Amino acid sequence: QVQLVESGGGLVQAGGSLRLSCAASGTVVSINPMGWYRQAPGKQRELVALIRIGGVTNYADSVKGRFTISRDNAKNTVSLQMNSLKPEDTAVYYCYAHVIANDCWGQGTQVTVSS
Repeated sequence: QVQLVESGGGLVQAGGSLRLSCAASGTVVSINPMGWYRQAPGKQRELVALIRIGGVTNYADSVKGRFTISRDNAKNTVSLQMNSLKPEDTAVYYCYAHVIANDCWGQGTQVTVSS
């Protein structure tokens, strides 16, 4: 496992934007993939976006066209640019890093979108 620290959460009005960032530290070899999950009250944690070292990405259908994931392999960071936010995006967002044989999670950062 690695240590993951998220930043950038907050309160925003519908239609606004936020940028989440996550920095990985500790024993880091190859993090592949790296990404973001979210969990809304009363719901299961769900995939938001993943990005592989080579840049291949996966997005939840609900965020395609609005969210963009990126990573800096040298700095072991991953970011999520969230545009056109909707109230249904309100959730705790968790940074995720997959190291061989290990799934690592950040503590989560709250994103609240008001209507």
